[in-house]
Amino acid sequence: MPQSDRVSLWNCVSTAGNLCGRFLAGVDATVTLNDLASGSCLGGRAEELRGHSVLIATADQLSAALALIELDGVASRLVLWPAGLPVEYLPFVIASAAVDSIVSDGTIVDADFTCSPKIAPAACDRRASHATEWILLTSGTTGRPKMVAHTLASLGGAINGAGGTGDRAPVWSTFYDIRRYGGLQIFLRAILSGGSLVLSSAEESTADFLNRAGAHNVTHISGTPSHWRRALMSPCAQKIHPQYVRLSGEIADQAILDNLHSSYPDARVAHAFASTEAGVAFDVRDGREGFPASLIEHRGADVEMKVEDGSLRIKSSRTAARYVGQEAGVIQDAGGFVDTGDMLELRGDRYYFVGRRDGVINVGGLKVHPEEVESVINRHPHVRMSLVRQRKNPLTGALVVADVVLEPSPDSAAQGVENEIFELCRRALPRHKVPTSIKFVDELAVAATGKIVRRHA
Repeated sequence: MPQSDRVSLWNCVSTAGNLCGRFLAGVDATVTLNDLASGSCLGGRAEELRGHSVLIATADQLSAALALIELDGVASRLVLWPAGLPVEYLPFVIASAAVDSIVSDGTIVDADFTCSPKIAPAACDRRASHATEWILLTSGTTGRPKMVAHTLASLGGAINGAGGTGDRAPVWSTFYDIRRYGGLQIFLRAILSGGSLVLSSAEESTADFLNRAGAHNVTHISGTPSHWRRALMSPCAQKIHPQYVRLSGEIADQAILDNLHSSYPDARVAHAFASTEAGVAFDVRDGREGFPASLIEHRGADVEMKVEDGSLRIKSSRTAARYVGQEAGVIQDAGGFVDTGDMLELRGDRYYFVGRRDGVINVGGLKVHPEEVESVINRHPHVRMSLVRQRKNPLTGALVVADVVLEPSPDSAAQGVENEIFELCRRALPRHKVPTSIKFVDELAVAATGKIVRRHA
């Protein structure tokens, strides 16, 4: 992470080394940082936004990325509007974050300032006058989003080093939207580490994105396990040849880790734990699901963790400062810890994620975490993705059922695979956790956050 006296993102970019060769690539345009150094994505009007609370709402991730670089340290607050969020929440967000200016490409909301990847020559004053707040919207599936206040220091707390190989600067990419925490982490890793970034688009197919990433020679790439499962189902998965593969946002089970190692044998594969509120806690690089219990026992200066009532709790300088526009609810408890709601189970010398506290299926009074069952189903060699959910039952309250996406293969006759999955579950799980039925489906819905869509009806 940059030193604390470097107030703005542009300050960090411009002092990180030579700008030559570094770029940000979207679907329809590529902008070099040299271009941005001598011009503006805002028509040279960034100075008019000095001290303002600015909503950045663009359909195009590239325009948003350029605006973030240009406005951090200039605006007092930057509010990031992610793709896929219902526009009906716009008035609530604008009022709660005290937005007084809107930067947009005109696709989502009328703009006070137009942002474009077409860089206009302009003499810009990029001197930092504000420790800009970055307001991120949480990825809740129902109701109005919560807004969380970060700073460049808290967002970049886990970034240390270029991450390149030899003399080659990294070319990062991510399936994530950079307006959400997971994607923003990759945006900052690319920009602050002296690398480049290839951005995805919600309107782009997985195959087209992989083709583009391959054409730009991406070396470092991240996404959720659901992103990666969908990617590995595409023949275009072999269009990329990464040196580093990263997973976050969902539980990384052994099946997806093994599949990524097999598909990209020359890549380092890591899975990270982070949340919008708690920040990045750690990453795991040993190729195994879960994480060593020693991480909990370690009392480091940056991150302290504990398990209380089965839930992972995190205390860190990377934690968001507060919720914005909401009087009720605080991020940290009295001891400074954030309760993540992610449930852990200790097996030997390793902790394993078993699911979310609020996602439990109650089968006759016995708890079932869907993710734990999915982890077992996903071990089958012909399974690409699975979703475990509940079906209401008058006797037990609920039954466990599973939707499964199979790998296209002449060997994966549905009836035989179904029997094998049932047997796999019976061997690995208590009786109440074994699905009562399995339905084979062509695909599973993945939300704009990159996480599999779970309906708790």
